[in-house]
Parts: sequence; structure tokens; C-alpha cells
Amino acid sequence: MLMREALLAPLWPRRSGPLPSLPKTIQIAVTTATMGLLVAAAALPDDRDAAPAAASAASASTAHNPGRESDFGAYLGAPYHYPSDFHLKKTGVTDLTIKDIPWYTNPFENPLYYGVRFQRWFEGGRLGTMLDFTHSKVYAPMKEGERTFEGTLDGKPAPASAKIGDYFNKLEWTHGHNMLTLNGLLRLPSLGVISPYAGVGAGMSFPHSEIHLKTDEKRTYEYQYTGPCAQALFGLEFRLRTGSIFIEYKFTAADYWGPLTGRDGTWFPIDMWRQFSRWWSGEEPPNGWAGSKLISHQVIGGFLVRFVPKTATQ
Repeated sequence: MLMREALLAPLWPRRSGPLPSLPKTIQIAVTTATMGLLVAAAALPDDRDAAPAAASAASASTAHNPGRESDFGAYLGAPYHYPSDFHLKKTGVTDLTIKDIPWYTNPFENPLYYGVRFQRWFEGGRLGTMLDFTHSKVYAPMKEGERTFEGTLDGKPAPASAKIGDYFNKLEWTHGHNMLTLNGLLRLPSLGVISPYAGVGAGMSFPHSEIHLKTDEKRTYEYQYTGPCAQALFGLEFRLRTGSIFIEYKFTAADYWGPLTGRDGTWFPIDMWRQFSRWWSGEEPPNGWAGSKLISHQVIGGFLVRFVPKTATQ
């Protein structure tokens, strides 16, 4: 159930009621063990047929000498978000800025921080591309410490400082801070079974916005397209026979600006279609617009399953 909920998190919003869940330590242990078993399965030899010596040698060569291949993988991790300003604007009513919010991440609480990726390395194994999806999370501290407020709120001057929870029921992107990027990869000289690599890419942000100003009748609780994102990365790949384990550092930047629609979303494609339809018709969102710039350090670890063309192993 845990892995199913984690993998389906970008498609189904979180239920409003409390979720029955295992203790955090058990969740982490189960997820880590599952990933470990998948990596082990990818690395074990195939016992259905007696592999000839030539095939074994080719497999070992592929593990130690990267070449043309495709990889599919998944990962867990932990981010750190720099403090940043949050803006809320509703024409003629509200133009609010909350300064330097120290965003929380809670990466090991359900839904987990996770990601999936597909990589394609070209002939020679030095250059490649990667489609990478990252599901992170962003929470505003609702009751902890007062933040600086600037501008106007509901037609009145905003207070000089206040707790965010005094004015908001919800302020988070927790299903999640979703980034889909297309990246270029460069594989650096290998050190035995360790293959360093670096990359850079850009793409789009599709967060699940959960924002509710207390004076608004309804909350915004839906998937949205909110703007561009970009990332740079460096990692170490530990190559096994038919798969890899990797650890990686990522630096990400996302510029959020999304509509406050006052509606509960349903399913990702439906939410996207409704957002496009509103944009196409020129309809202004009833509760205004809101967003923030999210700059993050992210450390991840995961596994890859390798698919090598037959001609590459001959």
C-alpha cells in the first residue's frame, strides 16, 4: 500500500480525512527494503539457461564500461528549500507579500519524497538525455513564529507581522512540489564500477496547490501548471551486472504562479484541462493568484534497471 500510494501521489489528491498509516520508521524501512530487493533482483544472474562464457564476459564488460543503453529508475531523497517570499494578488482587493517563509519539506512522511526517471545514453556512452519527474513537498509553518507581512489584505493594510496560521487555513504544495524536466547528461571518466555523471535541464512545474485564505469561502485544492523549472545535478552510479545504484545531488529552481480557483480538483488530466479551459476563455480565478520562487538543494538515492541493445553486447 505504501509504495502504491507513493507512486500514485501525483495523480490522486490526498483525502481530507486522516489517513491510517504505519509509524514513520516502519514506512521508511519497508520502502528502503523494497528498493533494495529490486536492485538485488536486477543484479542477480538469470538461472533459466546456462549463460555461455562469452555472454558473461559481455555482461561484465557492460557493467564496467558504459556504452549505448537505456535506463529506467526510481529514487527517494530529502530536499532543503531556501526561505522565500509568498505573494497573493487579487485585483483591487489583496496584494500581499509574506517575507522569507522557511518552507518545510517532511520528505519521509506520507506521501514520501520520490522520483522516477528514464535515461538514454548514446553511442560511446558519454552523452545522454534524461526525462526526470520529482515529487517533492513544500509546507509553510502555520503556527511557528511570526512572519513579516507587507501590502494589503482584503482591502485593508496587512499587519506588520503575524503567524501564517492566523490568516490561512492551508498554505502548501504537498502532493506535491512536482517537477518534470528534460535533461542533458555527461558521463565522466569511470573509476572501476563507479561512473560519475553530471547534467542540466529544464521543464515545467505541476504542483498540487493547497491554499486557503481564511476569508475565502472555498479552498484551492487541485493540480496546476504554475510555471517553468530548472535543475543541475551531479551523481555517482555504482554499476552492477544489469542495473545500478546511484546517489545524486540536485539543485532545483521553480517559479510558481498559479490561480486560486476555490475548487477541489479530481484527477490530474481533468485538473489540467479545466485550467486550460479557464485560460482559453480568459476567466479570472475567483480568489486571485498566488505563488513563490522555490530554490532547493536535493540529495537523492535510488536504483536503475539497464536495457542494452543486443548489438552493444556482441
